[in-house]
Amino acid sequence: MATLAHPAPNARPRAISAWLLAVAGLVFLMVVIGGITRLTESGLSMVRWEPISGVVPPLNDAQWQAEFEAYKAYPEYQKVNRGMSLGEFKSIFFWEYLHRLLGRLIGVAFALPLLWFAVRRAIPSGYGPRLTGLLILGGLQGFVGWWMVASGLIDRPDVAHDRLATHLTLALLIFAGLIWTALDLRDPAPPAAPRPSGWVRWFLPLLFVQIVWGAFVAGLNGGYAFNTWPLMGDHVMPPHVAEAVREALANLINDPVVTQFIHRSLAIVVALFALHVAGKLWKAGAGSRALALGGAVLLQFALGVATLLSGVNIVLGVAHQAGAAVLLAATIWAAHWATRKPVVL
Repeated sequence: MATLAHPAPNARPRAISAWLLAVAGLVFLMVVIGGITRLTESGLSMVRWEPISGVVPPLNDAQWQAEFEAYKAYPEYQKVNRGMSLGEFKSIFFWEYLHRLLGRLIGVAFALPLLWFAVRRAIPSGYGPRLTGLLILGGLQGFVGWWMVASGLIDRPDVAHDRLATHLTLALLIFAGLIWTALDLRDPAPPAAPRPSGWVRWFLPLLFVQIVWGAFVAGLNGGYAFNTWPLMGDHVMPPHVAEAVREALANLINDPVVTQFIHRSLAIVVALFALHVAGKLWKAGAGSRALALGGAVLLQFALGVATLLSGVNIVLGVAHQAGAAVLLAATIWAAHWATRKPVVL
C-alpha cells in the first residue's frame, strides 16, 4: 500500500467521495442488520468463525443437520432453546449469516476500489494513510465481531455487553470516518468567516457516551427493565438505581436498570444540546444541516421512548439503532461544516 502516499497526478476526489459514501451506506445497512440479529437472538447461531469457507451456507439437509448439531453443543441451545426445531434454527441462522456475509461484502467493496484507485494514482495527496486506516479498522471489526460472539459460547448464553458495545461503537466510528473523509474530498472552498464550532468538542463526546450506554442497555436487555416513560415505574430515579450508584461505580455499566436510567437521562441532555446546536447552525446560515440535526435527534428521542413503551418491539428497536447512525451522520455533516477554517489573507 506504499503507493497510497505518492503524489496523485490523476486524482479523482469526487469519485472517491461517492465511493466512500456508498460504503457508508453499506455500513448503515450492517448496523440495521446487526440490530435485527441482536433482537431476534440470532447472533449465537453460527458457532464457528470461518472467514473464507463461511461464505457458503449449508446447501443440503445433511449440511443443515451438521450445523444444527454443532449449535446444540453450546449453552444457548442447552439453556434457552432446547427442543428447537431445525426450521426454527434456520430462521435465526439466516440473520447471523446475512450479517457476516454483509461484513465480507463491505470488506470487498472497500478493499478492491481502494486498490484500483491506488494503482491508478487517483488518491489525492494526504488521503492514502487515512484510507488505509479505515481499511485496517474494517479488518479489526471482523475480529471484534467474533470476539463478541465467542463470549456467548462459554457458559452464559448471551454475548458480553461490553463486547457488544465495542462492536457497535467501532462500526459507528468507521461509519463516521467514511462520511467525514467523503465530505473532506468534496468540500467547497473554505469559508470567508469563522463558523460556530465550539459545540463540536462537547457534543460529539456526549453523543459517543450515549451510544455506548445504548449498547450497554441492549447487551443487558435493559430495555425490558421499565417500559414506562417519562417515569421509571413510579419514580424518576428508582431506589434500586440510587442504591446501585452508591454501592459501586461498576454497576453503572453492569446493571440493566442503572444502564437504562443513565441512557434515558442522557437522551434528554443530548436532545436539548442538539436542538441548541441546531439553533446556532440555523442562525449561522447552515439551514439544511440544522434541520437534519434537529430532526434526527427528535426522531431518535421519539424512537427511544416508543421502543421502551412497546416492550422493545423488534421493528422499533431496530429503527432506534438505525436512528443512532442517522443522528451520528447528521452530526458529522454539521461538525464538518462548522470546523472548516476560514481563509487567512
